[in-house]
Amino acid sequence: MADFYSTLGVERTAADDDIKKAYRKLAMTYHPDRNGGSKEAEEKFKEITEAYDVLRDPQKRATYDRYGEAGLHGGGGGAYHHVDLSEAPGIFMRDFGGGFGGLGDLFGRGQGGGGGSSAGADIKVAMPLTLVEVATGVEKEIRLKVLDACDLCAGTGAEPGSKVQQCTTCAGHGEVRRAQRSFFGQFVAVTPCPTCKGEGKVIETPCKRCKGDGRMRADKTIKVSVPAGVATGQYMTLRAVGNVGPRKGERGDVHVVFEVADDARFERDGEDLYSEVLVTYPQLVMGTVMQVPTATSTVPLTIPASTQSGQMFHLRGRGLPRVNAAGSGDLHVRVQLWTPESLSDEEEGLINRLNELQRSVPTDRGKGLWAKMKEALGA
Repeated sequence: MADFYSTLGVERTAADDDIKKAYRKLAMTYHPDRNGGSKEAEEKFKEITEAYDVLRDPQKRATYDRYGEAGLHGGGGGAYHHVDLSEAPGIFMRDFGGGFGGLGDLFGRGQGGGGGSSAGADIKVAMPLTLVEVATGVEKEIRLKVLDACDLCAGTGAEPGSKVQQCTTCAGHGEVRRAQRSFFGQFVAVTPCPTCKGEGKVIETPCKRCKGDGRMRADKTIKVSVPAGVATGQYMTLRAVGNVGPRKGERGDVHVVFEVADDARFERDGEDLYSEVLVTYPQLVMGTVMQVPTATSTVPLTIPASTQSGQMFHLRGRGLPRVNAAGSGDLHVRVQLWTPESLSDEEEGLINRLNELQRSVPTDRGKGLWAKMKEALGA
């Protein structure tokens, strides 16, 4: 039985913010898409997400602190099958089908209950995107290998002309109950029916084409409308378009995980973009207006006279759109002095003349930081 605090690497007295920071750091480290689909990373990711789901909730945390993991399950075994991943910005995003995606959604849902067919397994697929596509939103098609209903038996799993009968062992319930007596009284154990494997029905003659499974492999093309502003690791859930379940079971979902390619022009931080432009010494001294790139076009940037190299300019609303929200982030442009690698004779002469005129950098620029600190301390 895992210690959720140890799993996240925090003390039992850790504050909520410390727990959140620890989870974000571990989630970025062990996210399967950052580890080449590693099974070990996926299992570790599930563990830390389960631990965070409990410790982020005050009531669950209090119950866990008092009774341990067993208290979270009413004294029984099992594990969490749905956790809220909305607290991992930069890794996951709102499930566009409604609600937040959880561990059960992203890594495959559980099987259906007794008395019915199992749901089809979910499919996870990566979608490459460029920064331009992120800035505008885009509609793309993806091709999938899925399990569709067998066209010979129409998904029943039964050979045409044969019958699908109700299981006589469980009377169609898909589970059997056995009463057991103990020192503490009578207990009822509920287990899947051994005859029908929990489906509640028995096939008389299995379909020869699908071997009784009711499914065959097929190619499928679906369209995905990607909203503007998504980031790497965020995902969209397409409900009930994945694998069909055995013998007319429900279809699973398709989770489209976004992978945004790096753009050499920018560094990205959420909706904000950071870039750097090179300017000449005269442009810094005299000022200028130049065109700087955004994700999709260019905009004018006014550089005032006497600008220092390294100064940052902030262009409001020129970043990326906020996903599922109004407005856009900002574009932050840092100007850097460009130093030529070679000079013409005329340029060299002018620079030598300028060097004669400007022998040193002025030192009288007001009180410095240390002088102000000493003055404040009365030194």
